[in-house]
Amino acid sequence: MNTFIRNSVLGIAGLAFAGGVAAGPMTDTAHTSAPTVDTTAIAVAAVQADKPDMGKLVPHGVQGAQSRIDLSDEQVGNVKAIIAATKKAGMDERAAVVSIATALQESKLENLGHLGDRNDHDSQGLFQQRPSSGWGTVEQITDPEYSTTAFLKGLKQVDGWQDMPLTEAAQTVQVSAYPDHYAQWEQQAADLVAEHWNS
Repeated sequence: MNTFIRNSVLGIAGLAFAGGVAAGPMTDTAHTSAPTVDTTAIAVAAVQADKPDMGKLVPHGVQGAQSRIDLSDEQVGNVKAIIAATKKAGMDERAAVVSIATALQESKLENLGHLGDRNDHDSQGLFQQRPSSGWGTVEQITDPEYSTTAFLKGLKQVDGWQDMPLTEAAQTVQVSAYPDHYAQWEQQAADLVAEHWNS
């Protein structure tokens, strides 16, 4: 009788132990699964890290009231062409901001041909460069890569352009009748460079 009770108790204890062992690891596995990763937050952080720093794009802050226009696909294509030409010329994001702001003022980023009576002399292209002033042929200055490279070549020759307000740097190259008008496009130009520099 004592032996029978002892064996029964041991049998029940063994079942309880086995059940505990079986339940233990299964419970632990459920609690030790890999933590949930927020891939959206990682993707957003990666995109933000990819964008140029706004302090580099607008080192002096914007001057005066800012203007902004909606851009067509063609205008965005010209933005990308200016950025590509800037990189090819070995110049940085700030040079792209100056270039895009200049083109926004001169042509609203439209690659303009001769406008007849509305033309400013023989000015054409994104930067309204003049063949008669030595900027190149009509075919050249209406090519976004060529016209940007020509503008940047002029910018490189301006001592200390990196430390100048944008409108002064642009005006030194362009010699416009309206030298202060470039400043109004600095924020949009910076936003465009931030968006497309690494795209």
